[in-house]
Amino acid sequence: MIRYGVIGFGHHGEKRIAPSFKLAHNSVLAGIWRRDPVKAQANAAAFGIEHVFPTAEALCGSPDIDAVFVASPDSHHLADVLLALRHGKPVLCEKPLAMSVDEADQMVAAARQAGVVFGVAQNMRFNASLQLMRQWLAEGRVGRPLLAHAQFCYSAETSPRAWIYDPKLALGGPIGDVGVHCMDSLRFIMASEVASVSTLAVGDAKSGEVESSAIVAAEFDNGALGMVSVTTRGKYRSLIEITGESGVLRCEDGMTVDHPVEVAIVSGGKVIASQQVSNADGYARMFDNFSDAVEGRGDFLAPGEDGLRNQIILDAAYLSWRTGSRQIIAELHA
Repeated sequence: MIRYGVIGFGHHGEKRIAPSFKLAHNSVLAGIWRRDPVKAQANAAAFGIEHVFPTAEALCGSPDIDAVFVASPDSHHLADVLLALRHGKPVLCEKPLAMSVDEADQMVAAARQAGVVFGVAQNMRFNASLQLMRQWLAEGRVGRPLLAHAQFCYSAETSPRAWIYDPKLALGGPIGDVGVHCMDSLRFIMASEVASVSTLAVGDAKSGEVESSAIVAAEFDNGALGMVSVTTRGKYRSLIEITGESGVLRCEDGMTVDHPVEVAIVSGGKVIASQQVSNADGYARMFDNFSDAVEGRGDFLAPGEDGLRNQIILDAAYLSWRTGSRQIIAELHA
């Protein structure tokens, strides 16, 4: 049983992280640290967490913690990850991994030097919906993929994460927040890498310096063209759709964990195959997979190197928005 310590236990910790540990088999939430000690004590009482640490340093150095989960705001990831690695602890870090490719490079290099498991919390890879779509596509059930689309919409107006529009804390707007999930989902389902990206984005008075809606077009190594569309101004939706030569593989709300979803194959306007799945245990499966990797039983499905690859795509997407030009991934990171 791997005992986790969480750095940055805020709203995400309350809504997703703590409940997910209740579903895990080889992982336990043993300790937390957050900047507000009163809230930390309340969280510990509410979720039965044994240890509340006075500092992040104390958490990382504790013999009662086997692995560290970094769930702090984006700009704190580098310092928090490096702190845990200096203490020789395996680290699982929330997405986006960093504020830049340079920071992500530092994390990956430090983890290699420390000789411990390092992963990024691309939890959607553990959703039954994505894994079934990946399987069906690999089986050739819609033929060679031609077009790929992932959309994630939500309203930031009601989000308790007040920091998500602060460019000093967040990598960006919805591209960095949920666009990374969309792009990673397409990479995972098609088992293909992104070759280039082009971005259109807009901001508004409330989003300030970051974007509020965006479209990121992508060229994949397998020849498919992809599109990620994201906004923080709409009602919740998380569509995934792959158009192949002989059919369409789609899942409405394919990235949600809040209710069962249907993975379907459509051909000629008719559903020719479908299966209902639940993603409710996706986060728990991620923790258990990381725990297994820490204990030497296989590899983690979303290693830090994948977080770095996603970071390269994110940096390219933002550079494309700023410059108005297509960005070739291979030219940005040797």
